[in-house]
This record gives sequence, C-alpha cells and structure tokens, in this order.
Amino acid sequence: MILHSNIIGEGKPFVILHGFLGMGDNWKTLAKEFSESHFEVHLVDQRNHGRSFHADEFDYEVMAEDLKLYCDAHNLIDIVLLGHSMGGKTAMLFAAKYPHLVSKLLVADISPRYYPVHHDAILEGLSSLSFSEIKSRGQADKTLSSYVHDIGTRMFLLKNLYWVEKGQLGLRINLAVLKENVSEVGEALPIHATFEKDTLFLRGDKSEYIGESDEAIIQRHFPSSKIVTISNAGHWLHAENPKDFYHVVIDFLS
Repeated sequence: MILHSNIIGEGKPFVILHGFLGMGDNWKTLAKEFSESHFEVHLVDQRNHGRSFHADEFDYEVMAEDLKLYCDAHNLIDIVLLGHSMGGKTAMLFAAKYPHLVSKLLVADISPRYYPVHHDAILEGLSSLSFSEIKSRGQADKTLSSYVHDIGTRMFLLKNLYWVEKGQLGLRINLAVLKENVSEVGEALPIHATFEKDTLFLRGDKSEYIGESDEAIIQRHFPSSKIVTISNAGHWLHAENPKDFYHVVIDFLS
C-alpha cells in the first residue's frame, strides 16, 4: 500500500515526514512557502497516522520501506528529505539505506540516539475519549485536558479528530497499534547506519531533545552534518517559530 500525501507546488521534490501522533497537514503552511521557492512538497502521512493505511507492524524499518515504495510510486529521485521527531528518525534511516535517492537531509529536533517512552499521559488521554458520549471537539478537549494540561499540545492532538459520519467523531490514528508499539518510537538509529551527504539538524532552544551530548553521535552517523538552534522554540520548532525555521531551511538548501 502507498502512503497518503498532499502534494503542493512544482519543482525539486521535497518530502516532509511528521512526528508521532501528527500528520502531513501539520506542515501545510510551511509547505506552501517552500513551494514558492520552486519545490514540489510532499506532505506524507506515515502508516497508522493521518489518512494513510493502518497496519499492525510499526517500526522504523517498515516506515523507511513505506517511504521507498512511495518514492517509487511517484518516481521521486534526488529528493530533499525533512523529518520531525519520529519522522526525523524515519528520514535518518531512509537516507542511510537509500543515499542515492536523497540529495540533502534535514532532521528537526531529534537525535539518532535512544529515547525512553514519554507519551504515557497523552496516549492514556486519547484512550479516554469515548465517542459514544463525546459529540463535539469541545467535549473532547475537556476530557483530554484532565490528562494533557498544555493547550497547544491538546490542539495538536485534536487535529486527529474527524467525522466518521454525521454525528459520529473518531480518531484518524490507529491508537491501539501506536499504544502497543510506542517503545519503537524511541529506538536508536542502527549503529552502523550513516549518511555522508549534507545534513542539517535543527533544534529548539527550549527543547531538550538534542543536547550537547548528542553532537558526537550525530557527527558519527552524519559526518557532513551541522546543527542549528532555532530561538524561541521548543520541540514543535516549525510551528513555534516558523519564520526562522523557514529561513534556516532555505539557506541550507540554497
């Protein structure tokens, strides 16, 4: 099966992979800006997310293969590849496995290292949404607020709500499989995986996902990499400071 995507603009192919519990549409505003710089931007929904297919198998190996099938189906070569968080891990592995398909790699606020599971409250909150009782986004937000206190995070999560049919809400994500396999999200890049071409790591100055201790492992896997810090931004740096994020990316790609 081929991943769902939204394709914006014409020019050099630029594939963007969202993070855990996200979807390609999270990047639509930036994608329109990138398209104005002569890129054909592919906002891809990874498996068990957005409008893409649901499957029981969920790890970075299968997600990298999903992207390979997507590139084959759309005849994409020499792509710019950008991934955020979980999408960054997929992008790193894909670039290491298929370097001939990637011209430049960008990774947003994630390191190649292992991360412990830290989505428990979010997954518990999403599991608490009973759509036999919840009939509006407001009701869903009120229920979720008992588990997730940050309103910005809740708004991000509630983008997964959709009308299954009139009067019946549901979640686009495959919540059961994501809960069962959540430990896969933090898995490290395989120790021998490397990508020799130009690579940019972007980190938020308020985020702890990429620290000074990560610089050595990043350089080991990506010897032609550099790290740029986006100011006034946390883990969702592309949403919190899109202006600086856009300019840093375009400068790197020029």
